[in-house]
Amino acid sequence: MEAASIKKMTGAEIFFEALRREGVEIIFGYPGGAVLHIYDKLYSVDFLKHILVRHEQGATHMAEGYAKATGKPGVVLVTSGPGATNTVTGIADAYMDSVPLVVITGQVSSHLIGNDAFQEADTTGITRSITKWNSLVTDIKDLAPILRKAFYIATTGRPGPVVIDLCKDVVTSTGIFNYPENLEIRSYKPQTDGHPVMIKNAVDAIKKAKKPLIYAGGGVINSNAEKLLTEFARKTGIPVTLTLHGLGAFPGSDERFLGMLGMHGTYTANQAVNECDCLIAIGARFDDRVTGKVDTFAAKAVKIHIDIDPASINKNVKVNYPVVGLVSNILESMLPQFTDKLPLDDWWRQINKWRQACPLETPPNDGKLRPQAIIKKLSEITGGNAVVVSDVGQNQMWTAQYFQFDNPRSHITSGGLGTMGFSVPAAIGAAFGVKDRPVISISGDGGFQMNIQELITAAYYKVPVKFLIFNNGYLGMVRQWQELFHESRYSYTDLSHSNPDFVKVAEGMGCAARRVTVAADVDAALEWCFAHNDGPVVIEFVTVKEDMVFPMVPSGKAVNEMILKRLDPEQIEL
Repeated sequence: MEAASIKKMTGAEIFFEALRREGVEIIFGYPGGAVLHIYDKLYSVDFLKHILVRHEQGATHMAEGYAKATGKPGVVLVTSGPGATNTVTGIADAYMDSVPLVVITGQVSSHLIGNDAFQEADTTGITRSITKWNSLVTDIKDLAPILRKAFYIATTGRPGPVVIDLCKDVVTSTGIFNYPENLEIRSYKPQTDGHPVMIKNAVDAIKKAKKPLIYAGGGVINSNAEKLLTEFARKTGIPVTLTLHGLGAFPGSDERFLGMLGMHGTYTANQAVNECDCLIAIGARFDDRVTGKVDTFAAKAVKIHIDIDPASINKNVKVNYPVVGLVSNILESMLPQFTDKLPLDDWWRQINKWRQACPLETPPNDGKLRPQAIIKKLSEITGGNAVVVSDVGQNQMWTAQYFQFDNPRSHITSGGLGTMGFSVPAAIGAAFGVKDRPVISISGDGGFQMNIQELITAAYYKVPVKFLIFNNGYLGMVRQWQELFHESRYSYTDLSHSNPDFVKVAEGMGCAARRVTVAADVDAALEWCFAHNDGPVVIEFVTVKEDMVFPMVPSGKAVNEMILKRLDPEQIEL
């Protein structure tokens, strides 16, 4: 390590000087006893903005939204004990979805560790399995190097969350500020350039293919490789399907785009996966919601896997040609090796037959409020130029299916962990990072209530997020599974008699709000919503109760075993 400067400072001063050097502009937090000296110093810090949340889980989701929308690491500051444990869901969510977070938690003084002191919790032990790295700081001499290491690890290789647990006496003591500029970690050296032989082998396999298919995920966006992916697909003529986190990595309006694949993917995308002879996985991890029954997934295909994380190679699906490295670097190496489009006319004829046979269902124009139609209208009126933050459940899948994402970092959601309550705080965090596009939060009535307190944060900071609630009176996706696979036994999924008056709650928290109950009022409500930009807006859409998300691949089935529409009970295999 090479010291950039040496100067005596308090631990709190070292903390903020490290954030300044890392270019941190915003921090999401909630004060408490173990971090009181940091907050006292924060009172005079002028280079960053602190956002006071209403719950520590909200802080981590806001940091996730900010990180996903900007590509910068999200930073969180909370106190010890319950303050730290409240961040666990957001940390786990970030770990599953490869989101760079640096979460700083307060801890009791070092001499009290292990004594069950007031608000003590083993934060590093609790978060060890859901972080890329974590560290307990008990000595001030380690503080600056550990903070430097935290930001480096969080943002390089496969991004992820890092937790720094900071003892109270470290913050109050005085020590030498020694901040390393050149960081070398012997056990951590991400491979960014793919092996030339592996790349050549992959290119040769692609050129031999008659039915190639690109399957791209969030790793394309993480490595800022969306333009390279688009150039690669257009240069070769290969069709593209995207994961939930990959949406926006390739333009949704491009004729080569087949839609999302997987459990609620399009019929065309899943049929293409089933029939392709060369599957090119780029920045994706073969998640079970994509693959369905693993041993039948792309069974006819030679498989190429391009990914920064060597641990993801052959983890879920065995591949023929692994290429480890940064997606952007590997695509740059591959592109010059293709000069002409591949001869894929027969393949495209088959794909177009699937498209014509089973397009996404058009919502009926029957005067009823349907989320699919509202999302399509949102896509039209924004021209796709928005940041859409969906929650988890039916609203999430309809958003993925019916909003046309043409740009990267325009779709933000909780994928791997499937965290209900994600959208409200994540949309607020995204809005702090994005100023040139509207930020839209889409939630079901169940998920909206899980972090509803953060509407106060949005109102206090006048964040112009458009919060849309699809209220069908149910935990909709769970209800769908109960109808399809549990003989319509709706066990504890009916919320219709216990939901609050969302308009009154939103207005009580400082938001402008209104309710829409008929389709004829949608246009006027959205016009009002997008004209209101001096603070948050909430619209409750009272939607059709029983609508379901199709297509659907039942759990454990192959991707070509799709349910395309609501079936009679005797047609459903339990």
